[in-house]
Formats: sequence, structure tokens, C-alpha cells
Amino acid sequence: MAWKSRTRSLQVFDTELSADTVEWCPLSSSHDILACGTYQLQKAQEGGDDATPSRIGRLYLFEFRREGPMSPPLTELQRLDTAAILDLKWCHVPVSGRPLLGMVAATGELHLYTLLDNQEGGRSLQTMCSLEVGAERLALSLDWSTGRMDSSDIRVACSDSAGCVGVFSLAEGALTALSHWKAHDFEAWITAFSYWNTQLVYSGGDDCKLKGWDLRAAPSSPVFTSKRHSMGVCSVHSNPHLEHILATGSYDEQVLLWDGRNMRQPLGESAVGGGVWRLKWHPTHEYLLLAACMHNDFHVLHCQRALEGSGGSCPVVASYVLHNSLAYGADWSRLSLEDPTPQSPPATEPKESLAESRGHLRIQYESPTASFDTSMEDDAGRYIPEATGTPSSSPAAAPAPTLDKDAPSLSCLLASCSFYDHMLHVWRWDWTPEASQQESGQQ
Repeated sequence: MAWKSRTRSLQVFDTELSADTVEWCPLSSSHDILACGTYQLQKAQEGGDDATPSRIGRLYLFEFRREGPMSPPLTELQRLDTAAILDLKWCHVPVSGRPLLGMVAATGELHLYTLLDNQEGGRSLQTMCSLEVGAERLALSLDWSTGRMDSSDIRVACSDSAGCVGVFSLAEGALTALSHWKAHDFEAWITAFSYWNTQLVYSGGDDCKLKGWDLRAAPSSPVFTSKRHSMGVCSVHSNPHLEHILATGSYDEQVLLWDGRNMRQPLGESAVGGGVWRLKWHPTHEYLLLAACMHNDFHVLHCQRALEGSGGSCPVVASYVLHNSLAYGADWSRLSLEDPTPQSPPATEPKESLAESRGHLRIQYESPTASFDTSMEDDAGRYIPEATGTPSSSPAAAPAPTLDKDAPSLSCLLASCSFYDHMLHVWRWDWTPEASQQESGQQ
């Protein structure tokens, strides 16, 4: 079956500081909540007493609302000035009945925030606790052990710029160190749990190595070491739907898919044209993988053929190219988009202008392959709803995702952020059968 893939921007937000991480809340009560973290290196002032540059950050909290076609969907709920933020992750299960957000910072600290209802009827983050991962280092990444919604033993893993990985337990509102070890010769860019066996922790480093660690044994010795990536390994994500399946990304611009039972050879290898800073499996569709590709935008890969043993690369079924800087943070929302797909003008090639010159304020974007602009506001600064914009559109020859038999299409809400232009984008992806295919099926 031929499928049509369309992405369209819903809103662009200037984070003022360089944006590098964005995360939708996975809990059903708060699927509309989005967090975004920023990182800014401030050079020391000439003639000042302190010649050391400082790293500052800001944590944003948003609510996604669909109040009407003329209203921008994101509402800022809160902003917190912090140390520079390297990574954010929501715990997949409630803690004391509330959503919990983890943050790692350039001070080498892990911070936990509880999402609470406030007196004004909104929601805001409140500090629960913090812990120093290590002295004189940057905390670079974190992951929760709760990826399959298991709340029996809540743990969090962190990696840092000294090449170390630490695992901490959470109980009664406090963090306790369980293990801490030297994992890589240089920066340990990423660490992640196996969501199917949370005694297994993965790590990737600037030494080009991907490693696995069994927490039940002495973590000084990895259970495997892979040198399959040719540059630093900076993204790892365990598939929460398919046991043993792991995706890794690297500065070598490759996405590798693995069966954890055989780490000698990947199941598939996909060149995505940019260093792969983050990978995220879709929250409900097991074969869809979101990749933030630094110098080459954001892409959705369909991994079914590779995971079923056909090998080769995974086809790209959607791309979002409206950022103008390093593509760092990206995440899927679990929020349902029940509204029908807006009617759109005929699709155009990316090289053509995607906005008519009608006196609107326009935002200019560039990508490695195209340059175009898009209207976001009119002359009075009023928001232009998504139905009036022109989406990027491309056919997808990949196999259809595993959908419910009664579902005619797939619509997803996503968020992404880019670094030097300090921009947060919220966008939707619609994947539908071609009209001719739908009509023939109805005859």
C-alpha cells in the first residue's frame, strides 16, 4: 500500500538560550505537558575577577491546548533559571501520585522535579531533590528504568563528561547511589536501561564504544563492548515494545539496530546524513524511530524490515526540516490528535517557496538541501492556524505501520528543538493511504 507522509509546523517558540532537550510527559494525566531545557556558555567578562566561562540554562514548562483554530497551541506555564541543562527525562510512572521530571546539568548534578497543581489552577514544577553525580564534570544524560511502566523498582542512570556512569535508586523522595564506575576513556555521552531487563545498562562514549553492563556483577567489566560505530556514540534507546531490540546513534551519522542477544553484528544500518544526537522509539508503534540528526534535521525511520531480518537500511517515512541549526532534542507526544487532518494545498518540492508573499511576517529557514520560508504570523502578529499553512509532503514506499485494523491513518504530535537558533518547534505528522488506495478499498 502506498502511503502519503506530511509534516506541518504548529508553533515555533524562541527559547532565548540554546535549546538542546525536549520531552513530553508520558503519564496519561499530563500528556499535554512539555518540558524543554537549554544550555548557554557565557564567556567570562574581560577584566573580571573570574576568567572562567559559566554555563547557564533555563527549564521551560508548557501546556499543549487546542482551544481553537486561531490560537497557538503552546502555553508557557513556567520558566526556571538553572545551571546549563544537558538532558531531561520524565519518569514513565507516577511517583507519590505525581509526574516526576529528571534533569542533568553542567554542574554535575541530577535534579528531580515534581509536577504539581498550583493555586491558580495551573501546573508547575517543584524541586523534589538533587544529588551530585560527580565533582568537576558535566552530567550529560539520564534514563529511567521505568520504560515499560514498571514501578516496582524505580532507578535512574546518569552519564558524565569524565566517562563515568552512575545508577541511583529513588525511594521516599530521596536518591541513593547504587553503583558508579568508569565506563569510557572520554565523555560518556549517553546511558540507557534495557527496559526489558533493568539490571542491564548500556552506555556510549566519545571513545567510539558501545558497552553493556550487568548491575548484578561488578560493573568494572562490561558484558560486551562494540566498536561497530566509527565515531562517538551519543544515542541509545531500548525498544519498549520489542524485547532485546536496541537503537544506537553516533557522530558517524549511522543509526544501528541491534538484537541484544547478538551484539557482534547489527540487524540494520541506516545512514541519516548527520550526527545522531537522540533516538526515540514511538510510544505505541514498535517500528517507528525518531532521529535528531544534528546537521541534517529530524527524521522518522520505519524499521520493520530490518527488525524482521531483511537487513539493510530503514526507509525514512517523514522528515522535519524547518530548523535552522543543530537538531538536538526531539520527542513523540502521546496526546491524541483527534481532529481531522486539515485540507492542504497540493504538495510542492522543498526547493520551492512554502509561503505565498501576502505581507505576513515570515521566518526564514535553511537546511542542507533546501531553503524556504513559512508564514507564522500576520502583520498584526496574530497566529496563523495550521490549516492555512502548506505542509511538506512526500510519498512513503515503506510498509504500513502496525495500526489497529479500524484505523485508516496515523497522526502524531511531536516536538523538536535546535541549538544555536534557540528554537522549539511543535509539529504534527500525518501518514495516510493515498486517496486512490482508499477509494479502491471502498469499492
